[in-house]
Amino acid sequence: MRLISGPIAGRRLPRRRLLAPLLAPLLAGVGLAGCLYGFAGGGLPPTIKTVALLPFDNQTAEPTLTKEVSDRVRDAVESRLGLRQASETQADALVRGTIVRYEPDLPVQYTGGEGQAVSVTRRLVQITVSVEIMDQKQGKPLWQRSGLVLEGEYDPGQELDGRNKALDKLVTNIVEGAQSQW
Repeated sequence: MRLISGPIAGRRLPRRRLLAPLLAPLLAGVGLAGCLYGFAGGGLPPTIKTVALLPFDNQTAEPTLTKEVSDRVRDAVESRLGLRQASETQADALVRGTIVRYEPDLPVQYTGGEGQAVSVTRRLVQITVSVEIMDQKQGKPLWQRSGLVLEGEYDPGQELDGRNKALDKLVTNIVEGAQSQW
């Protein structure tokens, strides 16, 4: 222990002086945390304000998929990407795609076997699509994916739940893909 001698011995230091070494790092940390730092860029080009959603080609035996996919993609493009609908000739961008495959009833989990009856306890919907967002003015794709496989698990008898999960993943892929353009 060091003894203090001299003119300040026996005097109390003001609290400010005692707390200053403790508060300085804390205040610096708060100041940096409040710093307005962010990334710019990404997303669709600023010239893209309108979009035309063409009906997806459906190569499957499930006719209702075309409307379901179109409705989900339209909602996402408007609400999450902020684009307005326009006719194909007037739109800044086109969204088009193909539903390549639909597997509604793939077993993924079961019980039984080895002399026992097998009972499927979990199933899977699998939808394969190809999607493209095209800049009409530039004549080039802004984003595209071929053979995109989307899956949704469900309990037996609840195929619609699995299908909705797979369609949610499709929408997420399209939105994230469009927003990731640098």
